[in-house]
Amino acid sequence: MTAATPAPIFDHLLRMTDHRGTFEHACFADPRPEHGYCADDMSRVLVVAARQPKTEGDVRRLASVAVRFLNEAQALTGACRNRMDVAGRWADEPAFEDCWGRCVWGLGTAAARSEVGWVRQSAIVQFDRAAQGRSIWPRAMAFAALGAAELLTVDPDHRAARALITDYAATVTEPSSNPAWPWPEARLTYANAVLAEAMIAAGVVLDSPPLWQRGLDLLEWLVDYETADGHLSPTPVAGRGPDDRRPGFDQQPIEVSTLADACARAAAVDAGAIWTAGVRAAAAWFQGANDASQPMWDPETGGGFDGLQANGVNRNQGAESTLAVLSTLQHAQNFSTVPQ
Repeated sequence: MTAATPAPIFDHLLRMTDHRGTFEHACFADPRPEHGYCADDMSRVLVVAARQPKTEGDVRRLASVAVRFLNEAQALTGACRNRMDVAGRWADEPAFEDCWGRCVWGLGTAAARSEVGWVRQSAIVQFDRAAQGRSIWPRAMAFAALGAAELLTVDPDHRAARALITDYAATVTEPSSNPAWPWPEARLTYANAVLAEAMIAAGVVLDSPPLWQRGLDLLEWLVDYETADGHLSPTPVAGRGPDDRRPGFDQQPIEVSTLADACARAAAVDAGAIWTAGVRAAAAWFQGANDASQPMWDPETGGGFDGLQANGVNRNQGAESTLAVLSTLQHAQNFSTVPQ
């Protein structure tokens, strides 16, 4: 048996959150209100808060703040704004880009998992609005498919969710014909594992073993490719191609948490030990099992550090990085007592 992993600690996230939302950026541990909020982060807040078991008080409040924020972010067409300033003014126009996909993901997760009744009901209403739209961007559609899959676990007959995930499945790109580089893109870029995870989720919902197997195969390749010297070595901000030198920096915590999300989903479909190992490796990355042997979070407050660089750690503790830690530790706790 393995030792229990650290529990998610919400102190820093709560400090970063006011009545409107969670501030996007921090200077070290201090929130930077002047940079405002974004729907990308509030969708992640909703996911993490909704799936945290036995929540009370302040953590429950996070889900309420997030679902209200996303409601305001949505247009009647279902499109989503992303950026709000500290005074509550939107800085962009509604669109069907990544923030829309993450919004659908958050809403579907809350509809399926939140312990707060009004949050679940509000999330369903907002999901139906958002699910009117479709995106031309693969990652946006992949995130939206994850939200649809979550909602369908509790309401298999939900028409809008089933239509969305069916449309997503029709857009899935075939793997490359190059066995050394099966990834469907010329380079790894960002949130790579979500492409494989969405295939797995859609394949399960649509009872399509070839689709979920395609996702499992791509994810297995990705986990292997993103591992070096016994630890995760994720794709850096600049991306990664087959001829790039390793390791690459600046590494972002969100890449690690996306991989943990995908491995956790894969473990529910396939008994391969690689998935449990993948989740554990993601948690270990934050605890210092990485290319710089540096911890990537503050275990006292739960704050996540913003980037792993060749010359050290970016110790600013923004919302995205903190949510990446929380999300990864949620999964790791579920696997902490599973025999290796």
